[in-house]
Amino acid sequence: MPATPLAQPPNRRLLKGVAAAALLLAAATPATVAHAGGASPSGSVSPTAVAPGGRVSLNVTGCGTKTGTASSSAFGNVRLTPGNLEATNLFGSATVSTNTATGTYTVTFECGGSGGQRATASLQVTSGAARGGLGGSVGAMSPGQIALGATLAAGALGTGVWLLRRRSRLT
Repeated sequence: MPATPLAQPPNRRLLKGVAAAALLLAAATPATVAHAGGASPSGSVSPTAVAPGGRVSLNVTGCGTKTGTASSSAFGNVRLTPGNLEATNLFGSATVSTNTATGTYTVTFECGGSGGQRATASLQVTSGAARGGLGGSVGAMSPGQIALGATLAAGALGTGVWLLRRRSRLT
């Protein structure tokens, strides 16, 4: 029985698999070498704006150590722990002191012990909680707005009933 044109010999499939694995390995190698070369760390705070008493997440990437700290006059010192096996990401969280004044605060991330690599990020402490819901665009509604909305809803409902009754008479 002749082989179909779409069938490939087992050796060719094996070679394609090995070639794909080699390509993936080659693509990952420059990233590993770049990290090992001592790239400077990068820190981030989320959310970037918070009210006193609010909680923030802290993240520093590119440390290359399994320990680190984040410090700010808004919340003090926080120990960071690894988020993956290679210890390239360190994570932590902090609660902003309830008596922290409104303003911008610098968060300093330090990799390893004292004298390790450093990164900084900014934290904005606001005077109150952020407004939520539709991007903070919804305010108080006046009685006139409520009446208009109710009138429009009643009109739409009445039109729907009228159309349904009219259609049932025609059939």
